[in-house]
Amino acid sequence: MIVRRELQGRFPTPYETSAHTHALFVGFVMMMICGVALWLFPRPDKSDTAYDPAMIGASYWLITAGTAGRVAAELARSSIATPALAWTVLLCSAAQVVGILLFFRTMWSRIRPVGSQAREERGERF
Repeated sequence: MIVRRELQGRFPTPYETSAHTHALFVGFVMMMICGVALWLFPRPDKSDTAYDPAMIGASYWLITAGTAGRVAAELARSSIATPALAWTVLLCSAAQVVGILLFFRTMWSRIRPVGSQAREERGERF
């Protein structure tokens, strides 16, 4: 896109801009947020039935496949106008949304105050 813009004077189409934006923000930034959340939040309790590592894996696959499919379909849409590509973009977008919601639904039980609350219960003062 930068070569075409600078050397040929052709700016990216809205589809190319959308593909680029989703590759960066969902494909890179959102996946980094999810990875850091897995590392940052406390481990689930042994009795925690809401947290399922398989669901985390499924959410990663939904986000990854949805983002890759959306980027490919939007790049193709910039040169090919077909309803099938529009539906592909919509379905891949839905996969991204479902993957993100599934991730945070699965992680929700791990988001709890542990550090200072546990220290206060042991009698530590701040």
